[in-house]
Amino acid sequence: MTALLTILLSFAGAAVCGLMRPRDHRQIRWVALGTSIAGLAVALFCWQRYEAEGGIADLVDIPWIPEMGVSFLTGYDGISLPLLLVTGLVAVCGVLFTWDLKERANEFYAYFLTLIGGVYGVFLSLDLFLLFVFYEIAVVPKYFLIANWGGERREFAAMKLVLYSFAGSALVLLGLLAVYFAAGVESFSLVDLGHLTERERFTPGFQAIVFPILFVGFAILAGMWPFHTWAPTGHVAAPTAASMLLAGVVMKLGAYGCLRVAVGLLPAGAQVWAPLIAVVAIVNIGYGALVALRQNDFKYVIGYSSVSHMGFVLLGIATLHEVGMTGAVLQMFSHGVIGAVLFAMVGTVIYSRTRSRKLDEFNGLIDRMPGIAWVFVIAGLASMGLPGFSGFISELYVLIGVWKSDYLTGHKGWVLVGAGLGILLTFGYTLVKIHEAFFGVRHPDGNGAPLKPYKPMTTPEIIGCAILLGASLLIGLFPQLLTGVIGPSVEIIINRLPG
Repeated sequence: MTALLTILLSFAGAAVCGLMRPRDHRQIRWVALGTSIAGLAVALFCWQRYEAEGGIADLVDIPWIPEMGVSFLTGYDGISLPLLLVTGLVAVCGVLFTWDLKERANEFYAYFLTLIGGVYGVFLSLDLFLLFVFYEIAVVPKYFLIANWGGERREFAAMKLVLYSFAGSALVLLGLLAVYFAAGVESFSLVDLGHLTERERFTPGFQAIVFPILFVGFAILAGMWPFHTWAPTGHVAAPTAASMLLAGVVMKLGAYGCLRVAVGLLPAGAQVWAPLIAVVAIVNIGYGALVALRQNDFKYVIGYSSVSHMGFVLLGIATLHEVGMTGAVLQMFSHGVIGAVLFAMVGTVIYSRTRSRKLDEFNGLIDRMPGIAWVFVIAGLASMGLPGFSGFISELYVLIGVWKSDYLTGHKGWVLVGAGLGILLTFGYTLVKIHEAFFGVRHPDGNGAPLKPYKPMTTPEIIGCAILLGASLLIGLFPQLLTGVIGPSVEIIINRLPG
């Protein structure tokens, strides 16, 4: 039951924070930080003891609604384990980057930790009904975090995010019920249904129809074009910690569902739709990068960047190859930590000092915040896939997976060209926006004197950046730490593919 502690600790921490007095914000933030660190520690312990054989570890099976075959069934494998780790990392750093929050801190951290608990629940659920419940639990706190503590147009952004989420959830529920009734057994267990898939219980025709329902339902939350518009709007309006969670872990819920549920249970359907998914993935990569290049609001740049990077996750899934799908999971981890640090830098570190996110209002920031500027440069280089960071390895795995895929035959050339152009565009907008923000024209003040420097990064900000960038660097240098556990679990899904 070790992994289950991540859920229990998060919900317990949320309850404690919610019951504390608003004026006790100093104590509240320590409760939130302690809870987040405890969750990360549990995830690290699970990773350390996991045996990379692709099997499920730490299985918990408690009957819940036996008449329907619903159980509180949890556990983890090599696919969910990296996502537990990135959830813990982003949760800890989310608290660090909101260290100075005072306004209704008890409510904020109660919603924050409830969201974290829901995310942990999705990644640990091995029962489809339970997974759906946790999936919905993660939706509600997002609305309140954005609507109550967000910036401009926060109510609109919060409602748009929730409406898109519920639309996706409706499709997911429809698909799950179709799978349940077609299975002919009273069980929502992913393990049992996976065995039925291996025994070809679901006909190819059924899979071809139901697969896109499930895949699109989940992919909406992954920021898939053309259902991506909630993501930049939500990211921009959300407070920093919520932006970090949206980019770092919430978008991964959708991608995880696409891989674990849609492809895992309906592999024949995945074969049919793989070429179209690859097309959409390339659109995601290129469109997100092009729109990011034209943005003046720094947060919108990062928001559309997230849409682009999630395209590589979808492309890796579309390969239906062990290397490509391993790259997809690795990209979920990589974008989780890098996207989180970029939103933290723009939303808190830079904005709290300049009171602006408009690039044309910045004034040679390298002179006024040199330390902050160079930290952002490092984060930007990590985002565009500099060798040595996790983004390079994950995208390389995806591209190799495209080349080796048996299901993109006849399309490999243009898919690789499209992905390559997307990478070049990522280089372009990253370097252009870094130059506009930090190395642009320096204007002295009205008296001709140099502008005063901004205050340096605080200790919590330094620690948060070090944790997230350090995680990306560690996996970039030693990818086997994750690929060694991801590969065997992905292979189980690959083995279910017909033929």
